[in-house]
Amino acid sequence: MFEDSLLGLSAAGFHRIAYTDWGDPAAERVILCVHGLTRNSRDFDRLAETLAEQGARVICPDIVGRGRSDWLASPYLYGYPQYLADVNALIARVGVSEVDFVGTSMGGLIGQMLAAQPKSPIRRLVLNDVGPFVAKAPLDRIVDYVGIDPIFEDVAAVEAYLRFLYPGFGVLPNACWRAMAEHGHRVRPDERLGLAYDPGIGQALKAAPVEDIVLWPLWDRIPGPVLTLRGQTSDLLLATTAEEMRSRGPKATVVDIPGTAHAPSLMIDDQIALISEFLLS
Repeated sequence: MFEDSLLGLSAAGFHRIAYTDWGDPAAERVILCVHGLTRNSRDFDRLAETLAEQGARVICPDIVGRGRSDWLASPYLYGYPQYLADVNALIARVGVSEVDFVGTSMGGLIGQMLAAQPKSPIRRLVLNDVGPFVAKAPLDRIVDYVGIDPIFEDVAAVEAYLRFLYPGFGVLPNACWRAMAEHGHRVRPDERLGLAYDPGIGQALKAAPVEDIVLWPLWDRIPGPVLTLRGQTSDLLLATTAEEMRSRGPKATVVDIPGTAHAPSLMIDDQIALISEFLLS
């Protein structure tokens, strides 16, 4: 694995988009993995390492405002038009005509929007606990905590906070929680720690009333195939939505992941195996 970056462009100028690159640069199969709203590229380390060992090249970006990528000059520039443009620039950087796409939550919304476009480069799509409908209630819950910007004295405190904030990830080895804390914090000017995302993202979310997300018209245009992993008790990907995803549009294969809510971590061997089989078998 190595780390690299490219430049994206917003209305305020250029910004750096960091990404990790796994596997053989000449590999025929390229897989793009995009994280959730306040997460980062390193959530995919275990998945990317496995897929790379099986012959794929795996690219995992830090969406602008997260991880090692730049923050935007104005929080009101954060939004899906910017994210789609940046991911398209990354695909162009990789220099291939076809990619597979794995998206968790926000990343899965980006994946659906891209896959539905005419002449889309996305061959196969994996959605992690998100679909073409997201009700207002779980979005209200997310908006409540995004942008709070807590302060921590050390990485152990960051880890404790992440364990509290993300019980939906399910039971994980201690090493996974520690890795999320190591890669999921930033050093503030006062040398204390904060989370590794721009709290201005919360301002962008609060700028307009929270409404249901409805992408069914896009869903019906996705040529497929699609694998959807659903947290068994998820409030973001409802069972009724998952059932409709099975019967219309690309007619997704949906697998419930026991012991998880929003969202399965994709750090557990059986979850990794489902994605590997779907993309590389």
